[in-house]
Amino acid sequence: MFAPRDPDEYLLDTERRVVRVRRHWAFLAWDTFETIALLAICVMVSYLLPPSLWVVQNILWYAALLVVVVYAFKVIEWWVERLVVTDKRFVLTSGVITTKVAMMPISKVTDLTYERSAWGRMFGYGTVVVESAGQIQALNRIEFLPSPEEFYDTISELVFGDKHKQSERFSMIKAQRLARGKKIVG
Repeated sequence: MFAPRDPDEYLLDTERRVVRVRRHWAFLAWDTFETIALLAICVMVSYLLPPSLWVVQNILWYAALLVVVVYAFKVIEWWVERLVVTDKRFVLTSGVITTKVAMMPISKVTDLTYERSAWGRMFGYGTVVVESAGQIQALNRIEFLPSPEEFYDTISELVFGDKHKQSERFSMIKAQRLARGKKIVG
């Protein structure tokens, strides 16, 4: 009831899913660092206070609990956010309480770039910049994508590649999955 819809439920019957990905876990790195630091501060200050200031200690422990709850919510938001790329569009679903669905047609893509920082190369994530004809879309800059080279290559083939070869390739992939007995999705 409260769980967000699966991103595949937003796809049309005529669409073929090409990529389905969640942001890299490094997306949560700074939030994790902040949470650990705030918890450490709360615990240290609480133990340094004299027992007569039990009200302040209780407030600190409630603050620590609030920090944990906020962090848990951020993790859940990260977990439910998905980027799905089909042969016709990009779809980004996010939100725990209020679901947000951002969409951009593949046909609008005019340029595609990916960037990787030193941290991104070490941990395996990057940023993909999708530019469209004269307008900034909701999916302009997609950060913390795992394996951005593969994503870039796949999207480049979708946008700029030969459509006939793509249909042959995807029909071969479906045939291989059927031969292995796997369920075909999209």
